[in-house]
Amino acid sequence: MEPLKHRPKNHVEWNESYYFVFYDLKHRLGGMTRLGFKPNKREAMTFLFLFLPDGSAAGYQAVEETVDYGLQDLRVGRVVHKPLPGGVWKYCFEGSMVAARNPADLPRVRGNPSLASGVLPVRVELSFTPISEVYEYSAHMTPESRMLGEKSGDEHWEQVGVVNGEVRVGGETYIVEQSMSQRDHTHGVREWTSIDYWLYYVVWFSRELAVNPAAIIMDDGRVSTGGFLFEKGRNIPVERIRVLEQEFRDGVLPVYSRLELVDGLGRRHVLEARAGPVIPVPFTDSEGNVSILAQSFGSFKLDGVEGGYGSFETLRRKPRK
Repeated sequence: MEPLKHRPKNHVEWNESYYFVFYDLKHRLGGMTRLGFKPNKREAMTFLFLFLPDGSAAGYQAVEETVDYGLQDLRVGRVVHKPLPGGVWKYCFEGSMVAARNPADLPRVRGNPSLASGVLPVRVELSFTPISEVYEYSAHMTPESRMLGEKSGDEHWEQVGVVNGEVRVGGETYIVEQSMSQRDHTHGVREWTSIDYWLYYVVWFSRELAVNPAAIIMDDGRVSTGGFLFEKGRNIPVERIRVLEQEFRDGVLPVYSRLELVDGLGRRHVLEARAGPVIPVPFTDSEGNVSILAQSFGSFKLDGVEGGYGSFETLRRKPRK
C-alpha cells in the first residue's frame, strides 16, 4: 500500500483525500464516499451518497474544523475510512441520511426541505479487499499532462477490489457479497473552480476487466490524461484520451460521452458511457465561481462489448451569468 499520509505543501488549497465507490448488481445498489482534508485551511469534508434500488438516493455531507488527521481511523463526521493490514479497508457509517426521490434534488434539500422524501436511519459496514496492484497516475503521465493536472493533485493512487458487508437503509437490509469496487487516494493542490473540466469513470465489466479513464480537459483543447485498464490481473496505462462525443444537461450534468482511449500496448479502444441519475455537488470559491462535481452511476460499452457499469463523474465550471 502507498503511504497514507503526506506532509502538506504551503498552498492553502493543499488537499489529501480518500475516495471509495462500489456497486452491487444483485441489489442495484451503489455508493461513493470521499474524505477530503485541507490542513492549511483547518478544514475536513466528507460525503456519502447511496443510489438506491428504487431510483432514489440518500446523502450525508459534513464539514469540520481540523488541523490533523490520523491513520488508524480516517474520519469526518460519521464517515470512517479505516485501513487494515493486508491492503484491506473498512468503510463505515451509522446515522441519519436525507433521501430524495430525484437524486438531483439532494444538494438543494437544505434550502428547500420539501424536496426531501424522508430522513432514513442508515448503517454501512463494508470491507474492501484488493484484486489489483495499486496504480499511481503520475508515474505514467507525460510532463505536459502532469503540468495541466497540477490543480487536481500531485500523486493519485487507484486500486480495484471486491467489497463485502451490509448496508441498512430504513427498514431494508442489503447483504453485499463480492461486489466490484475501487478506492483512490490523492494528495496535492485541489482547486475545484480552477479546473475547466474533468472526467473520471470507474468501470467494471468483470473481475478480469475494468477501466478507469481520467482526464482534465482545458478550454483550449489540451488534455491531461491519466488512468488505466485492469485486464487479466495487469494494470495497463491509458496514454491518450480523446473525446469523440459528449452531451450535458444544463451545461454541467453529464448525459452521454464517447471516448477514444489508447493504452500502453498501443491498442485503441472506444468507450461509450451513459449516465444515470446524477447528484450535483457544488463548490464555490471566494470570487463566486461555481463548479459542479457530478456523481452518478452509468452504463458503459467498451469496443462494442456491452455490460459495463460503474461511476460516471465529471467536474465542470458553471458559466457565470
